[in-house]
Amino acid sequence: MNGNIDASGGAREGEGPVTVRMRAALEAAFAPLELDIADDSESHRGHGGHREGGETHFKVRVRSAAFDGKGRVERQRMVHRALKAELEGRVHALSLSLSGAEEA
Repeated sequence: MNGNIDASGGAREGEGPVTVRMRAALEAAFAPLELDIADDSESHRGHGGHREGGETHFKVRVRSAAFDGKGRVERQRMVHRALKAELEGRVHALSLSLSGAEEA
């Protein structure tokens, strides 16, 4: 994945505009302890939803206290709500790994 959240904020090297917006939305919604976003679009070339330029398929890992006490489905729904605009636009698929603050 692209790396943990850090205090500098903003785009990481090589991140496209969709990734930057997703990172900002997830940071605002969940104040994550860890946040990794990887553009996995190239491995889906030739499959549904792939577009030239990537930023259609992502692997996202979030560790946040906001997920404490929530089940897997509720956590996924929370992320989908936070990323609603991107999911209605260019983003075709998300692979999510979501954990609470005290989880590994």
